[in-house]
Amino acid sequence: MAVRVRFAPSPTGHIHVGNVRTALFNYLFARNQKGSFILRIEDTDLERSTLESEKLIYEDLQWLGLDWDEGPIKGGDYGPYKQTERFDIYKKYVQKLLDEGKAYKCFCSKEELEEMKEKALKEGKPPRYNGKCRNLTPQEIEALEKEGKKASIRFKVEDEEVTIYDIIKGEITFKTDAFGDFIIVRPDGTPVYNFVVVIDDALMKITHVIRGDDHLSNTPKQVLIYRALGFEVPKFAHIPMILGPDHSKLSKRHGDTSVNQFREKGYLPEALFNYLALLSWSHPEEKEVLSKEELIEAFSLDRVSKSAAVFDFEKLKWMNGIYIRNKSKEELAKLCVPYLVSSGLVNEAYVEENFDLLADMIESVKDNLELLSDISQYIEVYFKLNTVFDEKAKELLALETSIPVLKTFLSEIEKVDKLDEQIYKSIVKNVQKSTGAKGKSLFMVIRIGVSGLTKGPELDKLVINLGKDEVIKRVKEVLELIEKQ
Repeated sequence: MAVRVRFAPSPTGHIHVGNVRTALFNYLFARNQKGSFILRIEDTDLERSTLESEKLIYEDLQWLGLDWDEGPIKGGDYGPYKQTERFDIYKKYVQKLLDEGKAYKCFCSKEELEEMKEKALKEGKPPRYNGKCRNLTPQEIEALEKEGKKASIRFKVEDEEVTIYDIIKGEITFKTDAFGDFIIVRPDGTPVYNFVVVIDDALMKITHVIRGDDHLSNTPKQVLIYRALGFEVPKFAHIPMILGPDHSKLSKRHGDTSVNQFREKGYLPEALFNYLALLSWSHPEEKEVLSKEELIEAFSLDRVSKSAAVFDFEKLKWMNGIYIRNKSKEELAKLCVPYLVSSGLVNEAYVEENFDLLADMIESVKDNLELLSDISQYIEVYFKLNTVFDEKAKELLALETSIPVLKTFLSEIEKVDKLDEQIYKSIVKNVQKSTGAKGKSLFMVIRIGVSGLTKGPELDKLVINLGKDEVIKRVKEVLELIEKQ
């Protein structure tokens, strides 16, 4: 039987990394098994679900490279793929359960249910429904409906326990007296999650339900519904949650938690994809930097850990830096441009006129980048001379060889038509020969002369990318500053 898995988010905002890691595991498993990855939108929470959030989900998944085989936008043989478009389907199965005596109408008010809950808790029992409406006669039901009372629909729990085999956690047995007869349709007519998810998974022929272990407690209720309707029960795999660095559940207080936030900060989709795959899963050879193809080939559920994973922001940054450095010069420049424009360092016109030069500048600092958004701070040296020297710069500029080095460097630059690597090397050689300076007193002083800083891009690249006119202008300005001081 062909593997079919699904990711079923609620459209209430951008996807949290915990949810997208679930989507990722489903995707990797489907691709590894040559199966299908289905996207389904669970929008029955009418108050919180929005079309805008739905679009954000599609954008987040597409950006991360999680292309679905069936679902909204793409369609498929088992649609509709939005729960609000499937209410007629749910009604049919609710009626089937009622007709077969496997579900019943419950007219208990919120107040009555609260009373039952409090009574059970006082008696040290689980706060479950006491079955008050379980055996109402058709006449009693009719009378209550004539009074205008709205009924919820409850599923009749007959089994004392439910045992499932979870691919990750092994065999688990649940006692049904912990929850009793549970609601499958609310008094306003909307079906609840535990009911609709079973109908959808069964009709969409889902073979493996791979989801977060916060859903584990829902599983016995769902298994009972599968059995009552004669559906085949899928295989379950409940993956552990993601924790923050302090080992509490990952939340906004830990920093970025939604896919969109990582995207805006300048993480690459390949890096986030790679990192999320390693949360509670490991490669057979313990490799860490892996392409999508390598992850697909190696992925299996039997290598998913039972333990919660800790989200290490620093490790993700380190991995992102690796992916940044592996980008071609042109591709990296295109990725960095939006950050440079938004920082005000360049405008669109400058980018259009100087793209190749800008690409060279970015290439010269890419080893420093962990995030694309870091680019402005490292490339600023090309657009602005620093005129407030730090102590180290002052110390170097105070050397007796420093002014001769800068003046000789300036005169050598003024002699050439343009700068390239070969010309730059011969200029530095001439400066060294003429002044006797070497090491820091030569190279660091030239760096300060063209940038005002003691750190930055490789000096030859910095000088060449700045160009003859800009270098002359800067060295003159630094010499003036030294003389004033």
